[in-house]
Amino acid sequence: MALSFPYRKCRADKHGVALIAPRKIYIFPTRYGLLYGVLVFLILLISVNYANNPAFLLTFLLAGLGIVAMLHTWRNLVNLRLLPGRAAAVFAGQPAAFEIRLHNSRQSERPDIRMRLPGNEEVEVDLPPATTQSLTLHTRAARRGRQQLPRFRLSTHYPLGLLRAWCYVDLEMDLLVYPAPGSAMPLRGDADHNSDFHKQANAGNSSGSDDFIGLRQYREGDTLKQINWKTYAREQGLHTNLFTVSSAHHYWLEWDSLPGMETEERLSTLCRGVVDASELQHEYGLRLPGAEIKPASGESHRHRCLAALALFGKE
Repeated sequence: MALSFPYRKCRADKHGVALIAPRKIYIFPTRYGLLYGVLVFLILLISVNYANNPAFLLTFLLAGLGIVAMLHTWRNLVNLRLLPGRAAAVFAGQPAAFEIRLHNSRQSERPDIRMRLPGNEEVEVDLPPATTQSLTLHTRAARRGRQQLPRFRLSTHYPLGLLRAWCYVDLEMDLLVYPAPGSAMPLRGDADHNSDFHKQANAGNSSGSDDFIGLRQYREGDTLKQINWKTYAREQGLHTNLFTVSSAHHYWLEWDSLPGMETEERLSTLCRGVVDASELQHEYGLRLPGAEIKPASGESHRHRCLAALALFGKE
């Protein structure tokens, strides 16, 4: 039977704050600490063999230094407070960033405070006395929905690097992961007004009521007519022309307008429609099975539509 190691974890309280308690901290020698211990032991053997008093003095001095270093390593973490910070929504496949705030209530500095998520690089900070600073942990947003902050490790090698003290922290923190934008899709106008969104909004040869509003980076699914070849010729990268349409009609992004697609493919295509319509400052609505968001515009409307796509079938 496999035995699981019982982690001593620091959990967030009802206010979302995780306090590093004294009995939650592990301490173990580093590679240098192990070499240091072997060196002290060898000096002790020499002292005993030759009955050399100065060697005994050096042995006890080095051993005492190691014990004092252990105390300071443990003390560097104990009673440190961790609070959740900002966690902005991202698209599936992008890096997810969780901001963690560290509060040092002591009147002394806490140097070399490190945090690490499994499979990611370590980040570190020196905490001045009586201050709060932030560290950001990055992980990959693999799929749409709500992504919880995984358990992470808080550690320190202070003061001599001979020992490493660490603990495991669970914070109640999550962020929203939107579907990854898929291929371009048409928007259906109201009052039986059908309009191919990308033909009107993005075509490089548009005229009349189409107004050029700028460029954006090329994305997979953009047609050759949309590309701004002048910037490409100047070696400034591949960009897409953006045009806005002077029209009083609202546009709809509809689940039923994408037959023959799997659920995730439909959500990705609808996500691309929301992103494009928002960039072009159109008023657009979203229709999903069992839900409808009326046409509007703006950043809050964009987030509402993307959140509905991210949580579709998960709540």
